[in-house]
Amino acid sequence: MLDYPALAAVACVAREGSFERAAERLGITPSAVSQRVRALEERLGSILIVRGQPCVATELGHRLCAHVDQVQLLEAELAPALALPMDAPVTLRIAVNSDSIATWFPQAAADFARATGYLLDFMIEDEEVTANRLRSGEVLAAVSADPGTVQGCKTVELGSLEYQACCSPDFAARHFPDGVTEESLSRAPCLRFERRDGLQARWARESHGLALNGPMHWVPSTYGFLNFALAGMAWGMHPAMISRPLVEQGLLVELTPNTPLRVKLYWTVTRLHASALKTLTDAVRRGAAEKLLQ
Repeated sequence: MLDYPALAAVACVAREGSFERAAERLGITPSAVSQRVRALEERLGSILIVRGQPCVATELGHRLCAHVDQVQLLEAELAPALALPMDAPVTLRIAVNSDSIATWFPQAAADFARATGYLLDFMIEDEEVTANRLRSGEVLAAVSADPGTVQGCKTVELGSLEYQACCSPDFAARHFPDGVTEESLSRAPCLRFERRDGLQARWARESHGLALNGPMHWVPSTYGFLNFALAGMAWGMHPAMISRPLVEQGLLVELTPNTPLRVKLYWTVTRLHASALKTLTDAVRRGAAEKLLQ
């Protein structure tokens, strides 16, 4: 049998990033946390935590953290039937892209939290890679743009999040006086969320048949995108739920009117027999049905 106090120590160090913060959460000394982690590593013959600033879990460490999360969730399901008190609220770790967090997902999360009393720990990732967090065992569920099968999980289509290529009127006048051309795209500064963000290049390719090779500002924030665009620093792809009212007010303009880009989103959740996951899935599907394009 696995040593669950030691597993809890490994999971807490991985979540908190240090032995000191893990000790505070567990109510024991950093030395005790270190002893538990080291004892489990020696028993398994494998490193579970890479010591550093911050400390990070190895691949096996991530798998054990996922196991701890699932055990805690199942124990929470049993607690009412056994009349057992819960030491602390259960936390579900899920991966969601930043644009969903900024638009349609909060209502779904609030509905779930209100119905269950559970807590949520969000990993914010680009929608193209959130499913990888599920495959690695780091999260129990994910909103992603990946319809592919994840072993041990089920995937449902949610709908599409619509984007608009926007900038400020002043920026458009300076950089796109003749509209979007190969030359203007190569000169106009563009916003990009991170290295894996391909929305701007996809829009240029699908809407105009052009490759995007212009200068880039790297801004890992949905509202950072918006504020920098409003300030006239660059153009970028914005969720239409946020940008459309600003376009109507004249604060933003579309680079090319009526050329939205749609990103299809999926909900992938582990096949664990826990009512909380069903409640979460139901809340996510309702929220998507109300806000996303179907």
